[in-house]
Amino acid sequence: MKWVTGNIGKSHIKKAKSNTKALNVNHVLICRPNQRLGNLLLITPLLQEVITTFPECKIDIVVKGNMATQVFRNYKNVDKIIILPRKPFKELIKYSRVWFSIRGRKYDLVINAVEDSSSGKLLTKMAKSSYKVFGNFNEEPEEKLADRAHIAKSCIYNLRDYLGLLGHKQKTSHIIPKISLQLSEKEISEGKKIVDSIVDIKKRTLAIFTFATGKKCYSKEWWSKFYEKLKTEYSNYNILEVLPVENVSQIDFQALTFYSKDIHEIAAVIENTDLFIGADGGIMHLAAATSTPTAGLFSVTDHKKYGPYGGKNISVDTNSNDVTEWVEQMNKIF
Repeated sequence: MKWVTGNIGKSHIKKAKSNTKALNVNHVLICRPNQRLGNLLLITPLLQEVITTFPECKIDIVVKGNMATQVFRNYKNVDKIIILPRKPFKELIKYSRVWFSIRGRKYDLVINAVEDSSSGKLLTKMAKSSYKVFGNFNEEPEEKLADRAHIAKSCIYNLRDYLGLLGHKQKTSHIIPKISLQLSEKEISEGKKIVDSIVDIKKRTLAIFTFATGKKCYSKEWWSKFYEKLKTEYSNYNILEVLPVENVSQIDFQALTFYSKDIHEIAAVIENTDLFIGADGGIMHLAAATSTPTAGLFSVTDHKKYGPYGGKNISVDTNSNDVTEWVEQMNKIF
């Protein structure tokens, strides 16, 4: 599919270079046909960029699964969340209907959120719009934009490049927006009540998440050693384990625990802690969507592409150095 869709969008770049019309954007479509929490959170910086650039616009988002309704519920500019079936070949008729429903709408701007997504490119090509960002435009030398490799940032650079070709005056700053769930003050306040009901309010609180999917999940033996180091290093702190939806613990529930299936509630709880530590995954990105310093643990995936950024967030490479070095890195942001 990547080979088939490799050249999609190149003609649109040539068309943009010859554009002489004033840009009027009221209705935007963002294509991210994925259902994972982390991948959905990673397009919130793009949402913020679009809203800053076109404050009055309405935004539709193409995704998979039902998680998106929670992720984007505090974004007032989001008009429709268009949900594709998670398993298209088992629901081919429903899948086709959604594609044709997108074709039936008219947009002012369509954006493929991830340049490596073949289905995203195809959706972008099929949608009706004069202006389209496919995500394969980059005339800047890589060394000038080293952070362009990050999946949340590359789509923003691509959008800015494309709008620049169109001659559109951009209102955004050079700073890339960080991941954000747009938590409300009420949600944060409720999160504080939950934390205060679990921990000793006289102490600062360290939040950990010990689970992850596939090879990103550290073993119980690994977490046992790391947890002992954390208890020693932060002996005067509360340690609160945020549990996954599976309700399992790699430290066998030794710490204080919090469990919820509501991602806004989980984020609000993390917001009211002082440091979050967890492996690369959806909950790590959820933590990065708060103002709490987040230390992402990376052993398999590329932190340059998926690492938490902005604020005091850091990526910790657990393949190098040792636990003492990792804790020293965390102490710098805690």
